[in-house]
Amino acid sequence: MLRRRALGLLPAGLAAPALAQAPWPQAGPIRFVVPFAPGGTTDIIARIVTAEMSRRIGQGIVVDNRPGAGAMLGTGQVARAAPDGYTLLLSVISSMIVGKVLQGDRAGWDPDRDFAHVAMVMSTPYLILVRPDLPIRSVAELVEAAKREPDRYSYGTSGIGSMPHLVMVRFLQAAGLTMTHVPYRGSAQVVSDVIGGTLPMMIDSLTAASANIRSGALRPLAHSWPERVPSFPDIPTFAELGYPSLVVDGWSGIATPARTPRPILERLANAARESLESPELLRRYAESATAPGRVFLDDAQQYVRDELAAWTPIIRASGASMD
Repeated sequence: MLRRRALGLLPAGLAAPALAQAPWPQAGPIRFVVPFAPGGTTDIIARIVTAEMSRRIGQGIVVDNRPGAGAMLGTGQVARAAPDGYTLLLSVISSMIVGKVLQGDRAGWDPDRDFAHVAMVMSTPYLILVRPDLPIRSVAELVEAAKREPDRYSYGTSGIGSMPHLVMVRFLQAAGLTMTHVPYRGSAQVVSDVIGGTLPMMIDSLTAASANIRSGALRPLAHSWPERVPSFPDIPTFAELGYPSLVVDGWSGIATPARTPRPILERLANAARESLESPELLRRYAESATAPGRVFLDDAQQYVRDELAAWTPIIRASGASMD
């Protein structure tokens, strides 16, 4: 389904502009809005990236957590911020694409028109995860059990209209199953309830679930990348199990308000590119099975346009709703 992923080749033309006469970013620290609560995996990844970028820009970057409304709250705040290079956003597929399609004009902003996309910084697949005591070890066994007892199984996600919710909706449609959705306000409590036996299964990103998979606290059944993940080679893809429509990339990027001056965007893109190549960042990414992004500036802007165009009919057809 996806034409390409945020792990494409690095485009040329990211040479740092001469900004010696420009005041940016000397006026003060840069605010980096993360539209999630502190402590989650996405928040941790954002802090890793901004720490690296801060050293390269020569100015502090302060993470400002603005959770709420499925990441739509913080995203909307940045859309309305001054385009001066002092407000950045951790852009995520769940708000930029899914949330925007589900809310439509109610969102009050457009992912292309109201944002300048600087870089894609991370990529991760989504998985179905079951608690270890559940006698289900494969997608085939899950389908068989759910068809045999259609009212028994439920699944948890980080919220209605979240990317995990949408992935599971598509899986259930493809498999011809019905399950009860149990939405939470974030993934941490879902993990706790699945491990504790309250829920049989959940859907989450590999970045978020990697530690619990390695410890055996959660059992993965399949993931949504088109090929297997090198650090988890035993986890099959949905595509190879007969679900070709379930190829999904959970990307995150850096965006600024639209009309941010091009020299600032180019300097931010350079800092992001260098940060994503740093040994320390790559080590931290590898620990959580996260892939670094390799798309910047105009290519990042086009990537978001392409994702919006590709996902809009799928989201609408899925029946997912924010209401």
